[in-house]
Amino acid sequence: MIMLIILLGVIIIIGGILLKIVKLSTWLAGGCEVHGVDVSHYQGDIDWVVLQNQDMDFAYIKATEGSSSVDEAFAENWEEAAQTSLKIGAYHFFSFDSEGETQAENYIQTVGTLEGKLIPVVDVEYYGDKMENPPAKEQVILELTDMLQVLEQEYGVKPMIYTTYAVYYKYLDGEFSDYPLWIRDVYLTPELLLNRQWTLWQYSDTAILDGYAGVERYIDKNVFAGNREALDKLLLSQNDLK
Repeated sequence: MIMLIILLGVIIIIGGILLKIVKLSTWLAGGCEVHGVDVSHYQGDIDWVVLQNQDMDFAYIKATEGSSSVDEAFAENWEEAAQTSLKIGAYHFFSFDSEGETQAENYIQTVGTLEGKLIPVVDVEYYGDKMENPPAKEQVILELTDMLQVLEQEYGVKPMIYTTYAVYYKYLDGEFSDYPLWIRDVYLTPELLLNRQWTLWQYSDTAILDGYAGVERYIDKNVFAGNREALDKLLLSQNDLK
C-alpha cells in the first residue's frame, strides 16, 4: 500500500510537470548560492534597499528595446540600484525588425559606461506574432551577430544572451556558443533540456517580493551558476573598456 501511494505520488508529480502545472524550479534553484532579479518599468517604483534585503545579490535592469526605445524607468532604476550593494547590469530587448548595429547604438547611448557593472545582456525572445510567424534564421543570426560585435567592441567583453528554449532551438543552438547564456526555465532545471552550460537561470516569472509597486505584481527571479566570487568576474573593469 505504501509503495502504491508513493508510485501514485510520483505519477501525479510527473503528470503535473508534463502539463506545466507543477513547478519544481523554485525548489531546485534553492540550492544555488547567488540569487537575483530582473526588472523593467512594469515593476513601477522600486525601493532598491528593500529589494536587496530579500537575499538578492544582483539585478539586471531593462535599458533599451530595438533601435530607439528606452525603458521609461531605466534612468531612475539605474541610479538608485547603484546605491545599494547589488551587482547590477543593463539588458536590451532584441527586436527582430531592427538592424543589430542600430540596436547596439541605442544601448550604448542609453547605458553609457559599464565600469563596475555586470556585462551587457541581449534578450532574444518571441514577442507579438513572432512565434506564429518566426523571422528567417539567417537574418536573425546576421543582425544579432552585428549587435553583439558592436557591444563587444564597445565594452571589451562578450555580452550575455538571454533566451527561451523555443528561440534557443530555433536560432541559437550551435551558434554563439562562446557567449554566456541566460536561459528561462520556470519548471525544471536547465540541465535536463539544454545541451550547454548556462550562466544565469531565470527560474521564476511569478515571484512576489516586497519593495515595488507597478502594474506587474510579479517579478522575475534568477540564479547564477557560480558563487559570489565568480559573479564578481562578470563585473567590467577599466581594463575591459576602451
